[in-house]
Amino acid sequence: MTDIDRLGNWGRWGPDDERGTLNLITDETRARALAEARTGRCVSLAKPIEPASMLGGPFAPPTPPSPPVQQAMLHTGIPPMAMAEVLVVTPHNPGLTHLDALVHIPVDGHVYPGRPLAEAVTPTGIRHGSTTAFADGVLTRGVLLDLAPAGRLPPAHPVTGADLDAAEQRSGQRLEPGDALVVRGGWAFSRDPAKPMPGMTVDAVAWMRRRDISVYAGDIGDAHPPVDPEVPLPLHTIGLARLGMPLIDGAEVEELAEVCAELGRYAFLLSIAPPRLRGATGVPVNPQAIF
Repeated sequence: MTDIDRLGNWGRWGPDDERGTLNLITDETRARALAEARTGRCVSLAKPIEPASMLGGPFAPPTPPSPPVQQAMLHTGIPPMAMAEVLVVTPHNPGLTHLDALVHIPVDGHVYPGRPLAEAVTPTGIRHGSTTAFADGVLTRGVLLDLAPAGRLPPAHPVTGADLDAAEQRSGQRLEPGDALVVRGGWAFSRDPAKPMPGMTVDAVAWMRRRDISVYAGDIGDAHPPVDPEVPLPLHTIGLARLGMPLIDGAEVEELAEVCAELGRYAFLLSIAPPRLRGATGVPVNPQAIF
């Protein structure tokens, strides 16, 4: 067994488990989270999205090359009595804040918690590890760790457990089992090789395992391009696939960081209520931080 294998939670909650680290969120965890909601101030962690038109032709509006949401308007009746639409959503687009299901990333032909991929994903749909596990939503305490207050991390910075320790000390708030970790690195997603993004290392994911983090959210995740070519996607291949830790990719955290600094509070109630979409690999979310 390798050091990476030892980081996993396969078998921790049984061979048929589909919730992963969401099992760490107990009634006591939720009660601790609710105690953080004292003023009612609320901050969204979702990116705003302008749907791109599906229409083509010389008079169609310009669209981005890879839009996360596409829209076609429908007019019901003549004259129109109602307005409707068709939306095409690409859940794992980096421009869309979304929650990854555990089946999203296989490891050596298996998905969490060791289920053969051929059993979990069939031609007729996903049978194990899908967004079905998110049907009841997620309610827990969130803690923001700002890795670069008033700035941003250097390009291609490998985030380690020491970085998380230092940010935790600055926050004055220790993460407890079942908490959600929210990270600010000060970056927007970039495919520009001249602007290599910082990202999590295996050491940082091991830190999350030691702390029993239930959910990860951040404006950085796995580096692009990878900071470690031997383990190019540690947050996804270890955190999601081996720990069973759901990931909120593409979180918008700038306003959250500003509010935390203003209030001098880095812990909050985190509410994640995705649509009850079953059998998918990921789903759009609008996480809410409530103070």
